[in-house]
Amino acid sequence: MDTDILHLNALEARIVAQIEPSLVDLGYDLVRLSVLGRETPTIQIMADRADGSLISVEDCEQISHAVGAILDVDDPIPGAWTLEVSSAGIDRPLTRAKDWERFAGHLAKAEVDLPINGRKRFSGIVLGLRDGAALMRLDDGGEVSLPLTEVRKARLVLTDALIEASAAMMGIAGEAEEEEQPAPRRKVPKLNPAKPGKGSKPGRKTH
Repeated sequence: MDTDILHLNALEARIVAQIEPSLVDLGYDLVRLSVLGRETPTIQIMADRADGSLISVEDCEQISHAVGAILDVDDPIPGAWTLEVSSAGIDRPLTRAKDWERFAGHLAKAEVDLPINGRKRFSGIVLGLRDGAALMRLDDGGEVSLPLTEVRKARLVLTDALIEASAAMMGIAGEAEEEEQPAPRRKVPKLNPAKPGKGSKPGRKTH
């Protein structure tokens, strides 16, 4: 399965290709994946339910077990690594092309690699996509087109309108006046299984 998550390096793209089909089958939507660190890398997974609602602690557990089992077999990272799973949250990063369509009308901030009109940082209302570029109406009333290949990072800004829209999407009754908190991160340290003929396989620890 080809992912539409932007700006993955080769290792991250390989891991996404390994785990995303299983997450989709379980009803989850992979929002972001990062591999951080060298000696004991941390694989950070940000996910939501396929319907866009926030994942719970139990969902983090399920994702952790599913991903851990896949990576134990495929073994993309030699040595020890840690798996960290969390919800994307309401003020989520915009990591995929479809995010710019889905959250049109909401306030966001973005940073690009190369200056556009003399600047690298932008804040404004998301207007959607056109010809592979994210469109924003800036705070000064002007509009800008940001090529997705140049967007270093982007995320929604928490506003009352975003909270209300998220609450309505999740079917929460009443006024959404309090900020939703993302599910706590789930960390699973993992020891690389010994290769055949090189000793016994250490157990996986969970805490």
